[in-house]
Amino acid sequence: MSRTIAVTGASGLIGSALVAHLREKGDTVIKLVRREPRAKDEALWDPMEGKVDLVALEGVDSIVHLAGAGVGDKRWSTAYKGEILNSRLYGTTTIANAAEELKIKSLVSSSAIGWYGETGNRAVTENDRGGDDFLAHVCLEWERAADSAPSVRTVKIRTGLVLDPTGGALGRMMPLFKFGFGGKLGSGKQWWSWITIHDEVRAIDFLIDSDLSGPINLTAPNPATNSEFTAALARALRRPALLPVPGFALKLTLGGFSTEILGSKRVLPERLNEAGFTFDHPHLAPALAKLAAH
Repeated sequence: MSRTIAVTGASGLIGSALVAHLREKGDTVIKLVRREPRAKDEALWDPMEGKVDLVALEGVDSIVHLAGAGVGDKRWSTAYKGEILNSRLYGTTTIANAAEELKIKSLVSSSAIGWYGETGNRAVTENDRGGDDFLAHVCLEWERAADSAPSVRTVKIRTGLVLDPTGGALGRMMPLFKFGFGGKLGSGKQWWSWITIHDEVRAIDFLIDSDLSGPINLTAPNPATNSEFTAALARALRRPALLPVPGFALKLTLGGFSTEILGSKRVLPERLNEAGFTFDHPHLAPALAKLAAH
């Protein structure tokens, strides 16, 4: 049976892939936009004003909320850190209030594995405590805002490093590796918890109709260290990975965001596994080989 699903952040890396996936399945998708709608499949919302065109969303079964200022788009000035937090607080509160008023079946709201802070070599699941750094604080407030729809089944997706050759971190890394300029970042011992864009959108689709609620880790079941990741990427591209980037250089270049590159998050998708979701790409090397072939 086809569904009608509204999506915020529909033009982003995950959002655009999700919209294509849902439409291919036969679902009707309404893209929530912050400008005047130009097409029948668009509806207006204003996160800072707390407004959503509820009339345009009548009959919607579920909302997937992905919008928010990119954490890696700019250096973390005080002003931009405020934008990162406020875009999530205002946007999520606005969408949760709309979901409550519309009495939809489910709300799938974005969060991130930044919730856990630094985990070192310790593997964490949804039952573990949150961290105490900037992004952990953002994720905590972000998820609290999603709880503003008490009558709606709400899922908070803690997404890891999404692998897509056309964008995100992998999209930035691949050109460097193709020219032989790749290598481990910092010590290389830090854990990266990743998921392919293919499995990301499949998991979101799964959660729209599942009975699950609360936090769900969207990461593949086999995280890798940065050394393992960069070596696997180099093999997939048939290039050497001989040029490591020292931690101090990343800090100079990226500022506060460097903590996310150099920090370690070993996150496992316990609740997804228990719910019976099957990853098409559970292992890093074959996943990168497939992505590199595109």
